[in-house]
Amino acid sequence: MWTRMETVLKTVLTLVSCLGTVSAASLGVVQTEGGSVQGQIVPLGIFRSVDVFKGIPFAAKPGIFEKPKAHPGWSGTLKATKFAKRCLQMTLLQTSTIGSEDCLYLNIWVPHGRQVSSNLPVMVWFYGGAFMVGGSMGPNFLNNYLYSGQEIAGRAGVIVVSVGYRVGTLGFLSTGDSRLPGNYGLWDQHSAIGWVHRNIRAFGGDPENIAIFGESAGGASVNHQMLSPHNKGLLKRAISQSGVALCSWALNRNPLKVAEQVAVKVGCPTDDQMVTCLKSTDAQTLSMATKIHQGTPDHPAVMNLLLSPVVDGDFLPDQPENLFHNAADIDYIAGVNSMDGHLFTSMDIPSLGKKNQSTPVKDVRRLLAAYTKDKGQAGLDLAFAQYTSGWAPDSTPSQEEIKRTAVDIGTDYIFLVSIQTAIKLHAANARSGRTYSYLLSEPSLMAGPGKPYHDWVGSDHADDLQFVFGKPFTTPKAYGDQHRRLSGYMMAYWTNFATTGDPNTGKLEVPVTWPEFTSTKQQFLDINSSMTQDSVRQDMRSRYVLLWTSTLPSLPSYHNTAAN
Repeated sequence: MWTRMETVLKTVLTLVSCLGTVSAASLGVVQTEGGSVQGQIVPLGIFRSVDVFKGIPFAAKPGIFEKPKAHPGWSGTLKATKFAKRCLQMTLLQTSTIGSEDCLYLNIWVPHGRQVSSNLPVMVWFYGGAFMVGGSMGPNFLNNYLYSGQEIAGRAGVIVVSVGYRVGTLGFLSTGDSRLPGNYGLWDQHSAIGWVHRNIRAFGGDPENIAIFGESAGGASVNHQMLSPHNKGLLKRAISQSGVALCSWALNRNPLKVAEQVAVKVGCPTDDQMVTCLKSTDAQTLSMATKIHQGTPDHPAVMNLLLSPVVDGDFLPDQPENLFHNAADIDYIAGVNSMDGHLFTSMDIPSLGKKNQSTPVKDVRRLLAAYTKDKGQAGLDLAFAQYTSGWAPDSTPSQEEIKRTAVDIGTDYIFLVSIQTAIKLHAANARSGRTYSYLLSEPSLMAGPGKPYHDWVGSDHADDLQFVFGKPFTTPKAYGDQHRRLSGYMMAYWTNFATTGDPNTGKLEVPVTWPEFTSTKQQFLDINSSMTQDSVRQDMRSRYVLLWTSTLPSLPSYHNTAAN
């Protein structure tokens, strides 16, 4: 009896699935500026589907240290059903390279109901990876494709686009002048934005309603794109997750030194023949020439990230803090994870991440000394006193106090302070553009008994990605109900914002009204799986923002003092 019922049920489900596939609309063959393309239909339910296009070229194969050029096009119909290769880069173990020089491709997810979609808002994704690694072309980790736009597109009725851009030496090496101006990865992103603006209407998108979003180096890239005069009129909105242009690692202030180090590494001279030699060097050799080095408390890893955007007088005509007038009409969300610094600080101080090892206070002082180095002993003493002011006086601090303080220092220095500064600059320069600030405070899935992290660890770096891209829905067994709740919240805020410029208004309901951040009322939303009206808060870590942006800079420079 039960077996027969199972058979009937399976038959009904199969019929429903077929009906959904047949009845839901599809774009079919789409005409782009390079030629016609055809993707795949993925059914989402009855009368709902998404067209997925993989590996559409938005520019030609780039020359080494050259800006991207228009793609020559193709004849016939391009079967856009396979991801292209990611841009050439080191493997995670830094022992070899993966990817291709021919990597300027994008992927598109277009949702449909009974009719073919039209005039949909568009969200363009830039991946992170310290400007050194990363990709959105297929599986990211353990055969798991993190950046699929299917959940976002299907739930919220927006088009999602993910793009490839050059990283590492090929994307960001620069001499700091016209010989090798750099920012090739940023030019790739800009080229993709331009392609989307010109072609997305054919896919049912609104070219006047483009939002860009990204995380870490991708979040900093988003901010750089907003600030560049080259994107004037192309962008409506932007979201930076855990990264802005003002982050210490997001701008190289001494690029010539790095270029000369790379030249020596690959056997090129450092004289006037250096650039000619570098341009004729094999791309794989160049990609292996700059590696990410392990950090220590005295030399934190974030200070070893040597390849990043530069002020080139063209894409970035001035220091980022002086370019926020270019984003005056762009709506902006920027935020930070509550323990964004945990991943990095645990690498700098290995004992921090180990449950069975104690972290000495002196290691926290060493880390802080590295971050305040140019202010000497006075800067270190002042900062240390502020970060330890909550420790119980006249007693030995607990290991949790010591380790959490180290994480707070890393989070503030690497991410939070710069992000808050960017938010304030955007609000101060805004005309029509609205500003929103957030803190993601959901405990890490890696924290707790039997798990690798201490049970007090909050949202670590990159923890936001799984929720923004709906992983708790696509792989439900790996998550709990609270994670699906949080993922639903984040997709709602993000896509509402992309649609209307207001994260509270759009197709999806939100749990709490997220107020605008203004110069006079610096409110932010504390995002987690148990949100209430108390989730709206004010002045994010303001005493520490003041420490890094005002108090420490006002101290005399250690080097100047030593010279006098």
